[in-house]
Amino acid sequence: MKIKLLSIGKTDNKQLIKLIDEYQNRLKHYIKFDMEIIPDIKNIKKISIIQQKKMEGELILSKLKNTDQMILLDDKGKDFTSIQFSKYLQKKMNSGIKQLVLVVGGPYGFSEAVYEKAIDKVSLSKMTFSHQMVRLFIVEQLYRGYTILKNEPYHHE
Repeated sequence: MKIKLLSIGKTDNKQLIKLIDEYQNRLKHYIKFDMEIIPDIKNIKKISIIQQKKMEGELILSKLKNTDQMILLDDKGKDFTSIQFSKYLQKKMNSGIKQLVLVVGGPYGFSEAVYEKAIDKVSLSKMTFSHQMVRLFIVEQLYRGYTILKNEPYHHE
């Protein structure tokens, strides 16, 4: 299985970029991982929130292959502990998925079309975080999940 993180909008904080890169490099020891950034919509002030979500949704869906399974990072999604999340990843790997696509949406969430295509929603917290920070949190949690599955000493209970 391969994991792809798809995210709307660039990260401009150099410290966050450095940390994201560090965990991406660590994660590549366990699984094929890729991150793709979809640029922010231009002239956003001239369109409605619904139009923005629709446009972002079209861009997200255009990045998917027919065999991809998409999971949305959404505050209304399933809550996991790190150990539960590692087991969730194991189930996905065992199911024979070619590519699991995790998606970080724009500031207003996802369009209905994206929700319809998703196989699941996962919450990192009931709190709201910037999409830049969510990238770091999910990459770190993926890394943590794989170290748990390998019984490595990164995670402590």
